[in-house]
Amino acid sequence: MTPRAGMLIAAGALVAGTVTALPAAPADAADPAPRPLPRLAWTDCATQAYPRLQCAALEVPLDHDDPDGRRITLALTRVPHTAETFQGPLLVNPGGPGGSGRGMAGYVAASLPQEVAAQYDVIGFDPRGVGRSEPALDCLPGHFDPVRPDSVPRGSRAERTGIERARAFARACGEKYADVLPYVDTVSAAKDLDAIRDAVGAPKLNYLGYSYGTYLGAVYARLFPDRVRRMALDSVVDPHGVWYENNLAQNSAFDARHKDFMAWVARYDATYRLGTDPAAVEAAWYRMRDAVRAEPAGGKVGPGELEDTFLPGGYYDGYWPRLASAFSAYVNDGDSGPLVEAYERYGEADAAADNGYSVYASVQCRDAGWPRDWNVWREDAWKTHTKAPFSTWNNTWYNAPCAFWPVESLTPTNVRNDRLPPVLVLQATDDAATPYEGAVAAHRLLRRSSLVVEEGGGNHGVTLAGNDCMDEHLAVYLATGRVPRGEDGAEADAVCAALPEPEPEPVVTNGSKPPEKRGTRAGAGRTAAAGTTLHGLLGHVR
Repeated sequence: MTPRAGMLIAAGALVAGTVTALPAAPADAADPAPRPLPRLAWTDCATQAYPRLQCAALEVPLDHDDPDGRRITLALTRVPHTAETFQGPLLVNPGGPGGSGRGMAGYVAASLPQEVAAQYDVIGFDPRGVGRSEPALDCLPGHFDPVRPDSVPRGSRAERTGIERARAFARACGEKYADVLPYVDTVSAAKDLDAIRDAVGAPKLNYLGYSYGTYLGAVYARLFPDRVRRMALDSVVDPHGVWYENNLAQNSAFDARHKDFMAWVARYDATYRLGTDPAAVEAAWYRMRDAVRAEPAGGKVGPGELEDTFLPGGYYDGYWPRLASAFSAYVNDGDSGPLVEAYERYGEADAAADNGYSVYASVQCRDAGWPRDWNVWREDAWKTHTKAPFSTWNNTWYNAPCAFWPVESLTPTNVRNDRLPPVLVLQATDDAATPYEGAVAAHRLLRRSSLVVEEGGGNHGVTLAGNDCMDEHLAVYLATGRVPRGEDGAEADAVCAALPEPEPEPVVTNGSKPPEKRGTRAGAGRTAAAGTTLHGLLGHVR
């Protein structure tokens, strides 16, 4: 697992939980970014939650090396600035690749301190191929319809079935989008970011990216270092592992996080009645997996669907109470209803998920080389599965179309950069989706960057999710451009304590009354609400 950053920060650095108070005006207010030119047709698309939200569409070249060729369309949202001091556009991205970012603008603008958000045009966008951008990819609708074959192949026939499913998905993408796939990649998406910057008339952009969005931001910074004003990267992709190696690392990290969940369930045996020993609880979970393999719960939750249901708990512990309740109801009461409900909430793929997966595969398979020899995949998967069985094979099949992708892979961008202003890197030590080592690697590659660590935290996405300490570091940075600095030799520049884990909730079975509140933390109703909303926007229901 990851090193404990709290032990690595040097003495005398910023104390966890304390940050500099926000100033009345930004440090560079004497030289603010120029106001944008009205080059996009923004129209009102207000919602009840975000009454000032606006929408626009932007045409960009499909091939940025052929600016006069075919055009595609990006769908944008914006919450415009209201303060007299204007610091330019703040582009926000939820990751993926394949995540829709149109919902991010309203949330980020509402979640930042009002005096900070008011100084920015907060802009969300659906990247090329995603959501309301055109064309939107959907290679093989229904690819994840239940009940899929067991993700763990038991024999050569089962493995051949999985290989053919992956090959069929890759083939469908190539047949439907042969003219588009060569341009669905991170470099093209980074050039789209620059097109948005140009369209709003800003000489430089500000950027907040989560997860894959951190890699997109780092690639943008490599291509256009002189056009970066401020950049915050939350839950950071390891630039050295794009993408095959990163997925192998995820397999072990998600297994460890699943064990954290099992230990949490064991602590609340009085509620969940699954045992006080984490190993016994985990054994019960795998017995449940065997049971739904023999007879899918509700006719739709087999072992692959079960893994899909519980995987979001590896991203965000706010899902643990409801997942534990469904687990307990199935094992102790023979009630599959809550498990099916949990699958429909957390694991079931709809049209948006089909679109997101199509873009995910298109970007990852195009960005970097993947083994074309299936024997390599098999050997790596079984080797990892032996020690980390929770989701290794599930994740292997999720990425397996890259073994058969119809478009040649590119060489990953070297994101090393010494031409940037200070970049703020934010990371939890026990994040499974983007393990801690990736943030350390990015911090070292981005000269003058600052690393802020949530010590002991396991959630993916650590700002604007209820941790006031992490949020204040982000707010100070966006307001002033200042970052914390540790002493020479310190790995982390600042450390924040992790949020407490959620409290349990009563088990709900058929005929029992559901509790009024779900997934709460002690004294932290606002925190739970913020975390749930953010992680929904980040698409951690894969």
